[in-house]
Amino acid sequence: MENFDHILLFKTNISCDNDKQLLHKLLDNNPTVQCWSVDMEDSDCVLRIVSETLSHTQIIEMITQHGYSCCELT
Repeated sequence: MENFDHILLFKTNISCDNDKQLLHKLLDNNPTVQCWSVDMEDSDCVLRIVSETLSHTQIIEMITQHGYSCCELT
C-alpha cells in the first residue's frame, strides 16, 4: 500500500510561467522537497509538493512571503 502522507496539495494563484519560475528558485534548491509540480490549467492552480519533513503551514508561509496566495486543499 502506498503512503500518501508526504504529498501536500495547495490551492494557489500561481498561473503563469513567470510565477512558476519563482517556484523553481524556491523549491528546487530546498533539500527537503523531493519533487513538486503546479497545474496551471486547473482552476485552483494546484501546487503539489512531496516532502517527508515540511508541513502545510511551512509551505504556505514560504509561498505567501513571495506575494502569492496559497492554502491547503482538503
